[in-house]
Amino acid sequence: MKERIGREREWRSAYAFDDISLVPSAVTIDPHDVDISTELGGLRLEVPFLAAAMDGVTDAGFAVALSELGALAVLNGDGLASRYEHPAEIVRRIADAPRGSVVEVIREAYRAPFRAELLAEQIKSVKAKGAKVAVSATPKSCRDIRRIAEELSVELFVIQATVVTARHRSSSTEPLDLAEVVRETELPTIIGNCVTYEAALELMQTGAQGVLVGVGPGAACTTRRVLGIGVPQVTAILDVAAARDDFYENTGRRVSVIADGGMRCGGDIAKAVVCGADAVMLGSPFAATREAAGRGYNWGMATSDPNLPRGTRVKMGKGLSLRQLIFGPAATDEGTENLAGALRLSMAVCGATGIEQMQLAQAVIAPSIGAEGKRDQREQGVGMGK
Repeated sequence: MKERIGREREWRSAYAFDDISLVPSAVTIDPHDVDISTELGGLRLEVPFLAAAMDGVTDAGFAVALSELGALAVLNGDGLASRYEHPAEIVRRIADAPRGSVVEVIREAYRAPFRAELLAEQIKSVKAKGAKVAVSATPKSCRDIRRIAEELSVELFVIQATVVTARHRSSSTEPLDLAEVVRETELPTIIGNCVTYEAALELMQTGAQGVLVGVGPGAACTTRRVLGIGVPQVTAILDVAAARDDFYENTGRRVSVIADGGMRCGGDIAKAVVCGADAVMLGSPFAATREAAGRGYNWGMATSDPNLPRGTRVKMGKGLSLRQLIFGPAATDEGTENLAGALRLSMAVCGATGIEQMQLAQAVIAPSIGAEGKRDQREQGVGMGK
């Protein structure tokens, strides 16, 4: 729905996860009969979760642990472990930095140069354990990191920045030809991030096997305040999924849609799937686990801008295990544990036996649903009142 803003401008309303609610189906399914697996670029994941390429989340050890549970971690090819022989020392420095100086500490940490051999060592250590892993690169570092990822046969290659478009103009550098990169890359390629139908459709036309959806929704991201840019995730995923469906109808090739950011609990993940996501990318929820690299802290994945803060450090750690986060049993009442179990049960109640069927489930716009009848929870600070 469009609304008139001023005399000459019409803008659409946009919705976030808290603005909608899923509608139960007239037919429900036994949760044991629900399949939550998904496929990305020919890779089958038993759990449709990707760990974001954030240095507070993913290192080689975390990637192995997540792979063993049926999901997939994305190593940050531009990250600290590709710049330092002992990245844990830098992670500790970021975690221990006083709040007033953490922006400068993070900025200084990422000034060290990229070292190809360190990235290769990370990938080799994951592969030596028989685990699956993906690697991300920014458009600027794409070619160097892609070569290493191909040589070591990672499962997916991710080209990612705050916003990526198939048409980039520059008077100072030669823009990266994404279609050429995808065509030359031996690995299935995911590109992002985007939030609009037009941008997503053009990214799909490059030949990418998947697109990432989300600008600014993550717990550690400050893009929406610093740059004023972003679209609430429900609207963004719906628009990108519409591009996916139209692209499939015209070409016969189905491109995966991956919701990236803004999901705090199982209900958010289920809503993302109903909006059209084939998988979700999580950062800060994973940062709360014992296996995460950041010692209970998380910060933005992008290399800090030399003149602007492009993310902040957030404290996430609760000390739960990665298995408990994904499969439970839940020890809290806020829906932030047993995320896979919550997705499975939500799909069962919505009558969906698989991810694509869940994308056909109904939802309603309901901004007040989180508050309806929950006064006691709010007053006591429990459950949905937290």
